[in-house]
Amino acid sequence: MAALTTQFEHAFQLVGTRPARPDGMDKVTGRARFGADATAPGMLHGLILRSPHAQARIRSIDTSQAERAPGVKAIITAVDLPDLTGGNAGNFAILENVMARSTALYDGHAVAAVAATSKSAARAALALIKVDYEVLPHVTDVDAAMLPGAPLVNGGVITSGINPAPTEKSNVFERFEFAGGDLAKGFADADFVVERSFKTGATHQGYIEPHACLASVGPDGQGELWVCTQ
Repeated sequence: MAALTTQFEHAFQLVGTRPARPDGMDKVTGRARFGADATAPGMLHGLILRSPHAQARIRSIDTSQAERAPGVKAIITAVDLPDLTGGNAGNFAILENVMARSTALYDGHAVAAVAATSKSAARAALALIKVDYEVLPHVTDVDAAMLPGAPLVNGGVITSGINPAPTEKSNVFERFEFAGGDLAKGFADADFVVERSFKTGATHQGYIEPHACLASVGPDGQGELWVCTQ
């Protein structure tokens, strides 16, 4: 082990060392500036109204009162984001995720956005937006979502990778099989067979700053963006 350690010490200049962090001092003293710290003269604040339902059809969105609220400069919904995807399913999924169109697909799906002169004004305007939802059946467990008769997420899909192709929609996007050798013989010759099912919850890192973006557009049409980018 000592010989191996010596070998790596000669092979690397930084691996295994404790280099000084150039951002360390700014972060521990509070001088570091993050995306949410950026400001601009006359800046507007944007907030998003999100669906409280796991899946719901949007019957209507009434923004009339919110549009007349003090400090409100703009309100947008999905009708302000035209479908320019040309039938590309992947691009449409991105468009649909940006803001719910006919259906809110998950709890927290963006439904409307408000730009106002202050965060408090934007928050007050969100409370004035009236959304008429038709709450739909939903499923949140992967195994349950694959069972026959499960509520279809986003209308369901025709599963690919099956021959002959199915005619009924389901929540299974694709079936893919990968195998090598003789599986049955391998099980028959094995001294011991272990069969288990495992589940892990969704995980995500915790950021030390909120997601934020500041856009500044000058009279010449040129713009600058300050964004959180890892």
